[in-house]
Amino acid sequence: MRVALCQIVSGPDPSANLDLVRDHVRKAAAEGAELVVFPEATMACFGGPKLAELAEPLDGPWASAVREVAAEAGVTVLAGMFTPEPDGRVRNTLLITGPDGHRGYDKIHLFDAFGFKESATVAPGSEQVTFDVGGTTVGAAVCYDVRFPELFRGLADRGARVIVVTASWGSGPGKREQWELLVRARALDTTSWVVAVGQADPATVGVTTEGTAPTGIGFSAIADPFGRLHTTFDAQPETRVIDIDPDAVEPARAAIPVLVNRRL
Repeated sequence: MRVALCQIVSGPDPSANLDLVRDHVRKAAAEGAELVVFPEATMACFGGPKLAELAEPLDGPWASAVREVAAEAGVTVLAGMFTPEPDGRVRNTLLITGPDGHRGYDKIHLFDAFGFKESATVAPGSEQVTFDVGGTTVGAAVCYDVRFPELFRGLADRGARVIVVTASWGSGPGKREQWELLVRARALDTTSWVVAVGQADPATVGVTTEGTAPTGIGFSAIADPFGRLHTTFDAQPETRVIDIDPDAVEPARAAIPVLVNRRL
């Protein structure tokens, strides 16, 4: 499977961010990517306008435009966006659009930590989501989800051999180390590939941020089914197209059968 990791800095304007998606998808497709992954909050960054004012349904103009881009390129695109919730909050939704269909995963675990309270403006999802890319089952997770191994094991139980985590990871002491550790741990927990794509650090492009909103630190990564780092990024915006072998899951699961040995 050829995967494009698009570590971008999204801004507050969904139209400008859509242009970023178009540009990166076309370049990734030209390099043979099958799956093109953008971070959480690609539609609009945290810390900008009120999310409820920007939120659109999956059949709205922003998601529909991404769907057209994916169809034109013949790839599956994942991009973080916000969809409306009847109670006035939004859902933190990972748009999944491509040959296998057009759907979303709503982030289950909300970031009520490190002084930030995502649940004040975002409603939690409740359903695990998997999808197909070229005959391989792929699982979906978003940011804070990576701290909850139960979700990842559930995705593996559903057949996922690759699990994608999109993020807008909050900065702070030790946060980079936690991110890298958690990505590798979830790969080892599930003997699956984990493809983790975060927002780049806005400071690397001269954007200053205030408050506690998580705006990204970069350091996207791929961990293999043995928990080894397959590729790592730095803090600045960058897109890479990387080959991974979903069949590498089988020898890992034979050698480390944690999914079948577990008792709880």
